[in-house]
Amino acid sequence: MDVVTTETEPRTLDASEPRLAPPKSFWERNEHALLGALAMTIFLLFWEAAVAFEWVNALFTSSPSRIVTTGHGMFADGSIWPHLKVSGYEFAVGFGMAIVTGVPLGILMGWYGRLNAILDPFVSALYATPRIALLPLIMIWFGIGLESKIAIVFLGAVFPILVNTITGVRTINADFVKVARSFGASDRQLFMTVALPSSVPLLLSGLRLGLGHALIGIVVGEMYGATHGIGHLIAVSGARFQTDAVMVGIIIIASTGVAMTELLRLIEKRFECWRPTVGG
Repeated sequence: MDVVTTETEPRTLDASEPRLAPPKSFWERNEHALLGALAMTIFLLFWEAAVAFEWVNALFTSSPSRIVTTGHGMFADGSIWPHLKVSGYEFAVGFGMAIVTGVPLGILMGWYGRLNAILDPFVSALYATPRIALLPLIMIWFGIGLESKIAIVFLGAVFPILVNTITGVRTINADFVKVARSFGASDRQLFMTVALPSSVPLLLSGLRLGLGHALIGIVVGEMYGATHGIGHLIAVSGARFQTDAVMVGIIIIASTGVAMTELLRLIEKRFECWRPTVGG
């Protein structure tokens, strides 16, 4: 009886077959964050060493350890809380008003050409005008109380939000509008289901830009005329050569900006798929 033997050829991988990518290492997954943390650590160590070895005068630059000690003391004795409360209130109200005003007005200006033609000269002129140039008028109109600081924050934040929202509405795919119209959608339904979702990516970019302008407005306004606030703290401490306290105020503003910017960036990534493609 004959025995039939078969030879199995080695299986070759087809080029069209998907190949699993090798798992990324911890460094590859977190390279940007690790590089940033490493750079910041080196900078702080060099700063501390420069003051410790008297390469620079601590009166002018302070040092990380002194800033931490001063900040801890200000939070422990409660002297920082009134400034945080005032600045936080001014930011929340001013930035909130900018969102409530900039988003609806931007959608309307982007949607209705005649309304845009009427308001665009005013928007362009105010957007190009440095807000700091309006400070004397704002102080005359609103006084040195909270209202003037809220107005400065509002003016700083509203125009980036407004301009980006207008751009977002103008990039709507015309086919979406035609389909909605063919199903008998009203203007209100078009706003809620087509215009607003299509403008979300650029709207969020405008919020990130407006956030930076709002924080600048807080500091500048409180430096110009105020009795409380982080900007007032920075101005008074600087006049007294209290560099540690100045740096505490700067770090508070910077940390707030970084945290809120990262939050908005995470939200923006969630809607990245809604962003219109160029030429698409």
